[in-house]
Amino acid sequence: MPTLHDFTATKLTGDAQPLDAYRGQVVLVVNTASKCGLTPQFEGLEKLHEQYAAYGLAVLGFPCNQFASQDPGTSEEIGEFCQRNYGVSFPMFEKVDVNGSDAHPLYKWLREEKGGLLGSRIKWNFTKFLVGRDGRVIERYAPATKPEKIAGDIEKALAG
Repeated sequence: MPTLHDFTATKLTGDAQPLDAYRGQVVLVVNTASKCGLTPQFEGLEKLHEQYAAYGLAVLGFPCNQFASQDPGTSEEIGEFCQRNYGVSFPMFEKVDVNGSDAHPLYKWLREEKGGLLGSRIKWNFTKFLVGRDGRVIERYAPATKPEKIAGDIEKALAG
């Protein structure tokens, strides 16, 4: 059975990043967008990163332009936006599709592991997946779920 550690994604810098690098960590995978009503969640995601990274949490952001074209920029523009407006210091990856035949393999796997209200499809930007230290999906959170509401589950996963 595959785990998070079996996938590779491309960082905004263009470098391939084997997700095996996060083995032993709790990981929060989020599809993001720069021009969405939920974009202010970057602030909460950064707070989670700052609060829990030292204890083993990794927040991974995956820009996606599939929902109302709300992340049309280049990798450079997305990175500058996230840094300038929200001080994002957690890893951000190149833009991916999260639904459909061109969906990134990571997102195909995440959707298979934890379906949502629309079956396995990702409903909107800022859908979140909490992955345990073993690389298996613990929980899926709706786009409207604010990052701070996930803190308790992150603490449990870090303690477990």
